[in-house]
Amino acid sequence: MGRSYTGRCACGKITLSIAADPVGTRQCWCRQCQQIAAGGPTHNAIFPAEAVGVEGELASAEWKAASGNTLTFHFCPACGTQIYGQSSARMHLKTVRLGAIDQPHGLKPQMAIWVSEAPDWAQIDPGIEQYPQQPPIPVPKA
Repeated sequence: MGRSYTGRCACGKITLSIAADPVGTRQCWCRQCQQIAAGGPTHNAIFPAEAVGVEGELASAEWKAASGNTLTFHFCPACGTQIYGQSSARMHLKTVRLGAIDQPHGLKPQMAIWVSEAPDWAQIDPGIEQYPQQPPIPVPKA
């Protein structure tokens, strides 16, 4: 099973329980993530979908990503906190925003993706993997 995590939105109406280690952690610099993250990247942990439990009623929005997939983002309708996203190409995974996971969680990005869309002032850790666009699909650990 691995480690477990808890989390919540800013107002506490949404709570998370995650019963797995992440399959990966990423920093995403695509333009859409920059727009929802006030100009910077989103920071995410990717978990098997069945390991992520959510209590409370979420709202959602979707759009067509640069990858061609439909991305659906789930957020608290009361405070707007992003909770997780899912790609139509990877419904077996949920991409949880690190800010929604309770501290101390010890998670940090292992890679930066869509760095080709990062602004010229972006500070990207040179010690992590970098992909100009979409990286390979993460594979859950056995």
